[in-house]
Amino acid sequence: MTEPSRGSLRLLQATAFVSTMDRFAMPPMLVVIAHALGVPLAAVVQTAGLYFLAYGVMQPVWGVVSDRLGRVRTLRITLLVAAFATAASAAVTDLTQLAVTRGLAGAAFSAAIPAGLIYVGDTVPAARRQPEITNLMAGVALGTALASAGAGALAHAVSWRAAFLVSALSALVLVALLRRLPEPDTDRPAGGVLAAVRLVAGSGSTLLVLLLAFVEGGVLLGALTLLPAAVQSTGASATVAGAVTAGYGVAVLVFARLTGVLSRRWPAWRLIGVGAVAALATCALAAYSQRAAVAAGVAVLAGLAWAAMHSSLQTWATEVLPSARAIVISGFAGSLFAGSALSSWLVAGPADAGRFGAAFAGLALASVPLGILATAGRARWRPTSPRPTEPTRGGKPMQDRYY
Repeated sequence: MTEPSRGSLRLLQATAFVSTMDRFAMPPMLVVIAHALGVPLAAVVQTAGLYFLAYGVMQPVWGVVSDRLGRVRTLRITLLVAAFATAASAAVTDLTQLAVTRGLAGAAFSAAIPAGLIYVGDTVPAARRQPEITNLMAGVALGTALASAGAGALAHAVSWRAAFLVSALSALVLVALLRRLPEPDTDRPAGGVLAAVRLVAGSGSTLLVLLLAFVEGGVLLGALTLLPAAVQSTGASATVAGAVTAGYGVAVLVFARLTGVLSRRWPAWRLIGVGAVAALATCALAAYSQRAAVAAGVAVLAGLAWAAMHSSLQTWATEVLPSARAIVISGFAGSLFAGSALSSWLVAGPADAGRFGAAFAGLALASVPLGILATAGRARWRPTSPRPTEPTRGGKPMQDRYY
């Protein structure tokens, strides 16, 4: 295993940054876009949900493709497609065109973050993996903060279309820079994609991780998608709503560093437990009030939940079934955003009616079983050593056990 250089990891951080910047550009602009296109807010919220759905559904596909084409080549191709789709989003004249272009952008950008996770899983030893994954989250945090604050400000001062142009240009720059990223040495799954899928289907702990990712996406990403519009419903501007949501990105950046340090001392289940409590507090506080001052606290709690719980679940995904890592990680990311898409569709009606408190209360209820299952499941899980009757590849077991 050849470990990546610091420069390679910086490129992966930059890729996560640009992908996240595009993903979080739309929530602060939902109200502005609805007014500009003359459509109900619910319709634009559902369009954002379509982006998340495409972002989620395509991630397992890119995981399979990257096993064949290579991690870096897949990343460069998808970023090129994303650049053109995002530029087209800036030129739309109606909601249908926006839905199509944002769907294509989400499908293409979806390769970015799982590619980084797979790359780290392929090249970084397990003992050092969670700190490197939390370093990748620094790119996610910066992208979130910049998009949340910058997109809202651009929409207010210039046009909502400008934010999409920034994402498109950034993706094009990355296509060129990623030529310097070395392709990792990887083993293709023996027996191809179907064999890898069978391994996943036969691993109870892997299926649990995918289920947890689905619910987590619905709770945390659903809450973050709704938060800017909820703040604007109290009379705040898009700029203020974006600035409040940007606090989430700053919180992720701070708590990700802390999580990286604590991961060397604490068991993963404890970090997940802390994040689960923060997720419940996030949604409960947002249900109580959507005013900007309160929402700033909501954003900080969401950042803590994401840094503590999500990074631990991501690390678990890289370890739970090493022989099918690309399928598992891309499936994890796909489940995350499929959950987010479903959540966006479910809360669109209450949001359009101005019942944001009820929407957040529903998410708070969903966070309770998420926290219990995630904490208990990770505490009970142990990787197994290969036994003589179990197939191995490169000294790694092809199965794991859930105790």
